[in-house]
Amino acid sequence: MRTSAATPAEDKPARAASREGRKQIAGFFTADMSLAMHMMARRQGRSLQAQMVEAFNDVLRKYGESPVEE
Repeated sequence: MRTSAATPAEDKPARAASREGRKQIAGFFTADMSLAMHMMARRQGRSLQAQMVEAFNDVLRKYGESPVEE
C-alpha cells in the first residue's frame, strides 16, 4: 500500500535536456536496414540520430524543400 500520493510531476518521466523542443519520428524497418544504418554510423563515428538527420535533409532537398537541421 502506498503511504503518500504522488504528484503529477513525479508521475512524469524526466526528459533529457537534449530532447527539449524536439519531436520523435519513428518507423519500422527490416533487421537488415537497422543493422546497415547502425554499422554505417559506427564506422563513421557518428550517432544514428546524425545519420537520420542527414537522410531526412537529403530527401527534403531532393523534393525542393529546404533542409531543416544540420
